[in-house]
Amino acid sequence: MNASTADRYARQIVLPEVGAAGQARLAAARVLVVGAGGLGCAVLQYLTAAGVGTLTVVDHDRVEESNLHRQPLYRMSDLGQLKASAACATLTQLNPHVRLQAVTQRLSAANAAALVSAAQLVLDAADSFAVTYMLSDACQQSGVPLVSASVLGLAGYVGVFCGGAPSYRAVFPDMPGAAGSCAESGVLGSAVGVLGTLQAHLALALLLDWQPAVRGRLLSLDLRTLRFGGFSFTAAAEPQSGQLTFISPAEVVANDVVIDLRSAQEAPRSPFAQAVRLDVETLERGGATLPQGARVVLCCRSGVRAWRAARALERCGHRDLALIALGE
Repeated sequence: MNASTADRYARQIVLPEVGAAGQARLAAARVLVVGAGGLGCAVLQYLTAAGVGTLTVVDHDRVEESNLHRQPLYRMSDLGQLKASAACATLTQLNPHVRLQAVTQRLSAANAAALVSAAQLVLDAADSFAVTYMLSDACQQSGVPLVSASVLGLAGYVGVFCGGAPSYRAVFPDMPGAAGSCAESGVLGSAVGVLGTLQAHLALALLLDWQPAVRGRLLSLDLRTLRFGGFSFTAAAEPQSGQLTFISPAEVVANDVVIDLRSAQEAPRSPFAQAVRLDVETLERGGATLPQGARVVLCCRSGVRAWRAARALERCGHRDLALIALGE
């Protein structure tokens, strides 16, 4: 460590929980951050400032003006730019000693395993249930810890999964029946900042190997009522059956029965020529008969309707099921 970097990190090196050895651990770390939105902006700023050696930023989205109240990495001049690229450019100005890599692709079943295997720690800041399950599956397989956070309105949670702790599936074996969005339900920038900062703090705790370990802990915050909660899930058992998995669109084959759960108004054209249009409510009330021999692939925007539909088909005896979250 030269004089310049010693000065930069002096106030954290003096902490007994960090020290020179801890700073060297941070400098050698390889961290994957999925999502450069509200949570990701806080995560990325604090990990970059702390001197985490390599940060890979995954986000396919572009900066919009409606992002700016909760995503302070971006400026008006960044409107229309890819978030991952714009974030890395700004963060390089903050700390040129950190290696920043922008991946301007959607996190998917096709690229999750490779991205996770190249990291020693993964942060899920995408605020997408489909992404969380895909990352948890990849982290569980690779033995890489996952720090996942979510926030909506004035409340949220952050937890540390995998890498020696139970997976996200062990704690949440099923998706919720519906998923809100920032556009529909609203979100306050300061609330996102608190959760993202806590996510960054837990990431540093993992990289510095603080004891007691933070693995297997979930913290919840209601920033309207100032109520804080949480629990340990270290004893949670991994599900042995009923594990619905997401696949990439490229994995669909000609023999698959593809059901596009989006309406024609929501998505005038399906990316799959053989797709049948059905709504999730029809499948939940048993209003459709599907062949038992073929794999059924269920598609929707976020993955939530596909999950609900898959559970309905399981109740009708279907077992060969796959899900696709098509995104915006």
